[in-house]
Amino acid sequence: MANLKDIQRQIKSVSNTQKTTRAMKLVSTAKLRRAEELAKRSRLYAQKMNQVIAEIAGRIKCNKVGGLDNRCFAKIENPKMVDIIFVTADKGLCGGFNIQTIKAVNKLLKEYKEQNVKVRLRGVGKKGIEFFNYNEVEMLDTVVGLSSKPDKVKSDEFIQTSIEDFIDGKIDGLHIVYNGYKNMITQELHVNKVLPVDSDAFDCSDAQSKSMLEVEAEDEEKMLDSLINKYVGYNMYYSLIDSVAAEHSARMQAMDTATNNAKEMVKSLNVQFNKARQAAITTELIEIISGVESMK
Repeated sequence: MANLKDIQRQIKSVSNTQKTTRAMKLVSTAKLRRAEELAKRSRLYAQKMNQVIAEIAGRIKCNKVGGLDNRCFAKIENPKMVDIIFVTADKGLCGGFNIQTIKAVNKLLKEYKEQNVKVRLRGVGKKGIEFFNYNEVEMLDTVVGLSSKPDKVKSDEFIQTSIEDFIDGKIDGLHIVYNGYKNMITQELHVNKVLPVDSDAFDCSDAQSKSMLEVEAEDEEKMLDSLINKYVGYNMYYSLIDSVAAEHSARMQAMDTATNNAKEMVKSLNVQFNKARQAAITTELIEIISGVESMK
């Protein structure tokens, strides 16, 4: 039977852990509310931007002889090199949040390796960076702190290299991989091919009949060129916002589970403590009775 003091020490230790996990859950819940609201507003903006780009690109594709000649909308059948940008958290204690993103990146790396396509890996977030460094996977560049505190300027600076290299023909594709927010209990993995933009979905009839934009035909290509940078840049920024909301959601769940587990463990240790104390009292009574009997 375990020593009573050892069991008391364990109960105290687990109770302290329970207080910590409960506090972390409350902090994540508060942060999630703010991040969730920002993610919802950002999602609406991203959707509207996608609609505008699709409409302008659709007009050019349908009305111009030869269609779209912008490389950002070109079909690249045999890519030679692509960029993969992953977003993970800077901190742990959030269940399988980071490992899901890492697994998706590894799967993508394997697929491109089988196709003999070179990959430039670019990382955001300490946990993912540490994983790939430990496994000696080469990365083009990394940034820590951006995933926990999304910043539009820093986000644009980070992705600008990939945009310029794609336009210059140095790379043939750009993917952003991250774990996004779906609801308070669910995260959703995203493997988004940002460049080139898929132009197959552009519908000529929609572009002409449902248009809400008043843009001169000669200005459409200039507008498209200026919008594509904003489109890709905002995709990067939105992935950071969506990821941080999902991170708080995952950590809230993980800390809730840890708190409940600690509570159950305290109950189990209390039962163990009571049994040990009862056994100790019984032993003492037997010793006293045996002593009295021996004195008769």
